[in-house]
Amino acid sequence: MNHVRLIESIKHHEGLRLRVYTDTAGVSTIGYGRNLQDVGISEWMADAMLHEDISAAALSASRVVGSFNALTDGRQEVLVEMAFNLGAVGLAKFTKTLQFIADEQWEHAAAEMLDSRWAQQVGQRAVRLSRKFMQG
Repeated sequence: MNHVRLIESIKHHEGLRLRVYTDTAGVSTIGYGRNLQDVGISEWMADAMLHEDISAAALSASRVVGSFNALTDGRQEVLVEMAFNLGAVGLAKFTKTLQFIADEQWEHAAAEMLDSRWAQQVGQRAVRLSRKFMQG
């Protein structure tokens, strides 16, 4: 069997879709006909997507937080995790937190993280991240 030729044929017939779609049988599908309901994805695929999403979140956080590169690793990690969870637009809505970061008022910034709808939604995650942010 010629795998290269087979791959090209499947790509041609299936087509590439980078967003989930419903196929003709009503099944959620992605990529080159990947059946997400019955097959799902592998842990390797999930890890690859996670790494890509973390890179995108880090870029978003660095664009939203002007002093991002000057922050400690721990504070950067908190902001990247927030951008991962909320997106750049969501992180940008933390205006008081961002101002406290600009003013290097770490405890106030961490308190503002907890005084949010996001903190209510994610519970202990917000508590852990705000503590990490205060510690630097």
